[in-house]
Amino acid sequence: MFSTLKTLITGANARAEEQLRDKYSIELIDQKIREAEGNQRAAKMTLASLIQRQRSEGRQVATLEGRIADLTGRATEALAAQRMDLAQSAATAIAEMENELTLRHETVVRLEARVLQLRQSLETAQRRITDLKQGAVMARATRREQDIQRRLNQSQSLGQSPMEEAEGLIDRVLAQDDPFETGQILREIDNSLSNSDVAQDLADAGFGTQRRSTAADVLTRLRQQT
Repeated sequence: MFSTLKTLITGANARAEEQLRDKYSIELIDQKIREAEGNQRAAKMTLASLIQRQRSEGRQVATLEGRIADLTGRATEALAAQRMDLAQSAATAIAEMENELTLRHETVVRLEARVLQLRQSLETAQRRITDLKQGAVMARATRREQDIQRRLNQSQSLGQSPMEEAEGLIDRVLAQDDPFETGQILREIDNSLSNSDVAQDLADAGFGTQRRSTAADVLTRLRQQT
């Protein structure tokens, strides 16, 4: 039972961690990019230090080569002058400097290899950081689109969307009765109930007097007055 509970707790913690990472994924991406850029700056400082040591060793090599060449010339002159003591001392010094020169040459070669390797690593890391920044831009755009879609889905799940509600209100207004037409219909109903329409229809047909004035009636009355 304890093992089962432990498994359930572990699974719940894993799900909670995944949900937390999903919720703050953009912030985590930005933080990881900042960490990568920090490592990149530290690597650049290391590369600068290596290049500085490489140049320093190169100057030391050049200095040693100059001293060896100078001392070799002097030793040659001492040998020509039969000054074996001076020639021996010069030979010993030359041997020591040549051994040091060999070590410094090896150091320069190692430094050159390390500088080349670190420079290549920096270039690769810089390309990856650039890709990460571009990916972060795309991730932000995708997250904004997801948030908008989520809000739309939520509004639809809670009821009508604003667009559907507006469409419903428009249909409601357009579906309402026209007051003017309603008035006309009511007058027609009243006339039919009082039978006034029947009398008017007979008068229009020439049976009986007109119950309403017409333009012809008005003109006839005006002629009579003149």
